Amino acid sequence: MVHQNADLVAIGVSVGLALGILIASLVFFGIRWYKKRANLRQCANERSITSATLPIRTNGFGTSTDFSATLTNSIAIQVSEKPQKGSPRSWWKHQNKDRVVSTSGILRYSYKDIQKATQNFTTVLGQGSFGPVYKATMLTGEVVAVKVLASNSKQGEREFQTEVSVLGRLHHRNLVNLVGYCVDKGQHMLIYEFMSNGSLANLLYGQEERIMSWDERLQIALDISHGIEYLHEGAVPPIIHRDLKSANILLDQSMRAKVADFGLSKEEVFDGHNSGLKGTYGYIDPVYISTNKFTMKSDIYSFGVIIFELITAIHPQQNLMEYVNLVSY
Repeated sequence: MVHQNADLVAIGVSVGLALGILIASLVFFGIRWYKKRANLRQCANERSITSATLPIRTNGFGTSTDFSATLTNSIAIQVSEKPQKGSPRSWWKHQNKDRVVSTSGILRYSYKDIQKATQNFTTVLGQGSFGPVYKATMLTGEVVAVKVLASNSKQGEREFQTEVSVLGRLHHRNLVNLVGYCVDKGQHMLIYEFMSNGSLANLLYGQEERIMSWDERLQIALDISHGIEYLHEGAVPPIIHRDLKSANILLDQSMRAKVADFGLSKEEVFDGHNSGLKGTYGYIDPVYISTNKFTMKSDIYSFGVIIFELITAIHPQQNLMEYVNLVSY
């Protein structure tokens, strides 16, 4: 009898232990399933948020406008604003606290940066309708040219905005590269790559005599044509320069030419309104003068005048009748 009771107790203990293990297992796997389901739901929500705020790109090839501000971008910005003290990133931010990147991707510098780079605006490279141009050396060691908007420059601020807008989205080996700009302390400045041989006009009519070979003249003409072709055929929408002239053709150390000065440029979009006569006397298309409507042909006419300059070294403003005689032949 005692032996039988002991067996019943052993069986009861075994059954109870088995039931306890079973219940514990069910609870354990139930908790794991609940957590996994919660994680999956959270991931799905995050994906839906991200997909609902993807950037929308417009304005054709090479341009983009972001119409949304994603949650992840907001978090990234908040994190970047609070780097760890003493970290390299904190040092870099301190060194560049006045430097930001514009929506066009071009660096914006402070007045203090440019003042230091130009050694307080000492070395003058030239003077244009926009204002004086200074030589500068950036902190990276890159040599650049800084064009400063003169206080008496007519419509200078509008041209400044046009230049930043156009060169911010156009990139070609035969277009001058805009590396930065400055809007600070009431000053407007444009920062370009340094073109060591200056402008074609200075080369043709400057006091320093430099005789160009015919191969060099031909290469310059080809470079200009490639730049214009990109503006008319490669840019979306097409761009009409409207102020092509030898003074706006810059030459690098290898005598390769680049088109510069896009302050008067316009997209080839007809809106039914006349924009007024723009350009430089001697280079303006006669049809443009009579109709007050600019087209790509206006740029081609100006390019033709530059070709005459390359061949004859005669400035169209000073010897206009000689150009008329050349055309008649």
